[in-house]
Amino acid sequence: MDVSVGEASAVAAWRPARRRESWVERLFNYKPFLICLCLLPAIGLLVVFLTYPLGLGFWLALTNSTIGQRGHFVGLANFISVLEDPVFQLAVFNTIFYTAAATVGKFALGVWLALLLNNHLPFKAFLRAVILLPWIVPTVLAAIVWWWMYSPQFSIISYFLVNVLHVRSTYINFLGSAWPARWSLVVANVWRGIPFVAIIMLAGLQTVSPSLYEAAVLDGASRWQQFRHITIPMVLPILSIALTLSMLFTFSDFQLVYAITDGGPFNTTQIMATLAYQVAIPGSELGQGAAISLAMIPFLVAITAANYFGLARRKWQQGAADD
Repeated sequence: MDVSVGEASAVAAWRPARRRESWVERLFNYKPFLICLCLLPAIGLLVVFLTYPLGLGFWLALTNSTIGQRGHFVGLANFISVLEDPVFQLAVFNTIFYTAAATVGKFALGVWLALLLNNHLPFKAFLRAVILLPWIVPTVLAAIVWWWMYSPQFSIISYFLVNVLHVRSTYINFLGSAWPARWSLVVANVWRGIPFVAIIMLAGLQTVSPSLYEAAVLDGASRWQQFRHITIPMVLPILSIALTLSMLFTFSDFQLVYAITDGGPFNTTQIMATLAYQVAIPGSELGQGAAISLAMIPFLVAITAANYFGLARRKWQQGAADD
């Protein structure tokens, strides 16, 4: 039976009027507000644990504060004093050398290890777990082990060279002079950082399709040509991330250097992180220590920018030029 026009009007008039939303409901239905509300915990953590310490460090660098004394505003005097300090200049050189040498060693051995583990090997899962041990061992514990290995009296390395292989007649003092101590720190850092590079590169190698290598073999490509024209372009984005993180970790390293050499002998292995600590805490000069810490920021930004603009852009992989 058809509903008459009058009955339809009566039904429409019977429906209750739509309730108006309160300002609270409108606020919570506003998408930008919900986004900000969800990000609020993360923003709070960043403010408490990142922004405030960085801002406090910047303020301390502009004052002559010491431990137990507030200090006064001195402007850029701490930065000028630090830049003219020969110990700081030596620390900058040591930091750059330490970062460059360790990064080259970690990536050369890490990529080789990743290529090796990418093959079909017996006990492959066990080997992948074992290579993570240097990375998961606490840094200070690993540094103490390396310090014992470098000891002029108890070194296991010297023991094998002198008592087993009879190559030398005296034990080696790895940490007694400048360059042996620097290279000793590099070796320890490379040992610790290889698993990080190897696992990340292995994850990238797992994403490369085997059909690309099969097509390259049919075209007569050698193993080196496959590595150069297939492997490297395909894992380059992951390589750039691993390279950036590895360089940042190495440049700002503190525990390994502090536990093995403490910047010695005679500041020849002093890096910027350990120098900032020694000036600020044992030396009680909070202002100058903060200035040394902040002097690391331009280097860290330069490392990140260079890796991004040099490796992260991928347009050339599709046959186009970079912007």
